[in-house]
Amino acid sequence: MGRKAKIAACTLNQWALDFKGNLSRILSSIQEAKESGARFRSGPELEICGYSCEDHFYESDTLLHCWEVLVEIIVSPLCQDILVDVGMPVMHKNVTYNCRVIFLNRKILLIRPKMLLCEDGNYRESRWFSPWKKVRLVEDYYLPRMIQAYTGQQVVPFGDAVLSLKDTCIGFEICEELWNPQSSHIPMSLDGVEIIANGSGSYFELRKAYVTVDLVKSATFKAGGCYMFSNLRGCDGQRVYFNGCSCIAVNGHITNRGKQFSLAEVEVVVATIDLEDIRTYRNAIRSRSHLAAESPSFPRINVDFSISEDSDVPCFVPIDWQYLTPEEEIEMGPACWLWDYLRRSGQGGIFLPLSGGVDSSSVACIVFSMCNMIVNAVQSGDETALADVRRIVCDSDYTPSNARDLCNKIFVTCYMGSENSSALTKARANSLASAIGSYHCSISIDIAVTAVLGIFTTATGLIPKYRSQGGHAREELALQNVQARLRMVLAYLFAQLMLWVRQRSGGLLVLGSSNVDEALRGYMTKYDCSSADINPIGGISKADLRSFLKHMSEKYDMPVLLEILAAPPTAELLPLSDGRVTQTDEEDMGMTYSELSVYGRLRKQNFCGPYSMFCKLVHTWKGSCTPQEVAEKVKHFYQYYSINRHKMTVLTPSCHAETYSPDDNRFDHRPFLYLRTWDWQFKAIDEQVQRLSLSDDKKTKVNEDAHEKCPAAKANASCVDTGMGKRKRAIDINKLLTSEKHHGVVVPNQLNTSPALS
Repeated sequence: MGRKAKIAACTLNQWALDFKGNLSRILSSIQEAKESGARFRSGPELEICGYSCEDHFYESDTLLHCWEVLVEIIVSPLCQDILVDVGMPVMHKNVTYNCRVIFLNRKILLIRPKMLLCEDGNYRESRWFSPWKKVRLVEDYYLPRMIQAYTGQQVVPFGDAVLSLKDTCIGFEICEELWNPQSSHIPMSLDGVEIIANGSGSYFELRKAYVTVDLVKSATFKAGGCYMFSNLRGCDGQRVYFNGCSCIAVNGHITNRGKQFSLAEVEVVVATIDLEDIRTYRNAIRSRSHLAAESPSFPRINVDFSISEDSDVPCFVPIDWQYLTPEEEIEMGPACWLWDYLRRSGQGGIFLPLSGGVDSSSVACIVFSMCNMIVNAVQSGDETALADVRRIVCDSDYTPSNARDLCNKIFVTCYMGSENSSALTKARANSLASAIGSYHCSISIDIAVTAVLGIFTTATGLIPKYRSQGGHAREELALQNVQARLRMVLAYLFAQLMLWVRQRSGGLLVLGSSNVDEALRGYMTKYDCSSADINPIGGISKADLRSFLKHMSEKYDMPVLLEILAAPPTAELLPLSDGRVTQTDEEDMGMTYSELSVYGRLRKQNFCGPYSMFCKLVHTWKGSCTPQEVAEKVKHFYQYYSINRHKMTVLTPSCHAETYSPDDNRFDHRPFLYLRTWDWQFKAIDEQVQRLSLSDDKKTKVNEDAHEKCPAAKANASCVDTGMGKRKRAIDINKLLTSEKHHGVVVPNQLNTSPALS
């Protein structure tokens, strides 16, 4: 019959420093776990204070309030007869650690500090915490007096230990310890630990959901056992979105899982496991058993409690994890992040300058997706979501009937046209606004542009002109930037007053709509409509946004999105020619969006400078570009990257989604003042081009000589003697490198001007 244990891994949407709200959500998860019959509940990392407190971790207030919340949890009747594991910071001997605190029936059993800290990507844990380096050692921790008064304890174990219950043994990891090559779940499992609980703060990136799942499955496949992964979900005050996916695995198989994206603030994943299955699985792996026989022991905290019972309750069967497509991740991830930001910001809705292009249309579709998710949550009985909606729209009786209805209440879009805007983009913007139901208006900014230029002309006596009208490049650039910056000013004006127009209180959040590729290249005017309160697509590539719009057009039957996709991307800042657009993004940039994605990944993910990027691309693109063309492309990218890097210092906060994001707030630390000529690096590229050219000349000469020695094959191919009486076909390297033209833009040596320069 075995020993059946029911356990619960919890997903919580916590908020940094929201101690009252965090307490409520923790208690709700404990109640739900207990009602499901679970006798062990584990929660996410730093759930009491929220993960993103950052420099607030230095404040004694933060530590004090965490202990105050812990008291409330410990004394709650909900925590009677259930083993509870919560996350919070703890200072021990004047050092702050990221800890798990495990308690049962008003007694703290163990404080287990994090042993391996995360330092990559958006993580900076060692700025606030120190790792516990004393492996398999515990020390006495003297509890604060406020805790002693309720637990009757003065000293509790602090360190690297496990809990020995009457029926099983439980160990603990914290987030990064699962990812590290020296994960402690291996030595713990060899020492007989059968259940390992991991409280985590893992954030969302496109196409990365499988990583955590594979790690959790692998943790129990090699060594057997049960692994509980409890993750945060939501925006807790930073650019990242914690993406849930809490799960429970047994012997290499997922037995239950939580959602990746959801508006629910509390989600509890419960599984019934058979402890005997773990024991028989491990014992059958003989090499593992031999290794376990000599494994050193962990300190064990004896607990007079069991989490299992002798019964024939069915265990959960393994399930297949169905991953979302990147388009579905874009549809839901930034939408959930945006909803958390909106409802916690105290604003009354959202404002978006809608140009009718791919980027702003993508943002509009994400807002529409958010409204869909809200309506679905409300209809499924989510009282928190309904209360948030009613507070935002200032109507205590309002219940959204559908996504378009909600969009009209909270989403204002505005087409800001000029004499350089085409009728087609205006029509597309109007059609999309109608399709999603936003409160839409169209304006002309020409009056404002004329007024601003009039001030300049009055002061200087000069009238700047476009190049097509006889002006110079810097005049044209200034004229483009005036239009772009006035749109930002007008966006904030409308955001502050549109709810007044609609006779409602409050203001609107302004959304930006620049993508990650444009940020990398700096293809944006500083303080234009890329400057906003937040940007849902700032971490997403142009290629992914195009795929996303195609997905949305099919899912929600919005043919206007296909029209938007068919139009060439353009800023529409130059005069029209016979009513047609004369400017395109890729021509302005001197590179394609697909090339930008390649540059971005090599620069950030592969840590390439100009020279190493060239060395990689000269082989990757050898079928379509000569080495000289590759060199020019790489130089062109780095010149504009360095010229425009200063724009990253004022980049609108965006939902982190892409691994090559140039956001310098946390993810991509680099100078914002560069030597744009890259003299030493570009010289190395030029020398390598020369070496490749000489090498190709030699190979060509060898081919020609071989061709002369092989008359019978002259009509078909060059041949060389292999020295073994056999003939082998030779390859003309020069022909291979120059046979096809690269599909991207081959740029001249001289830098182009573009609206991205200032």
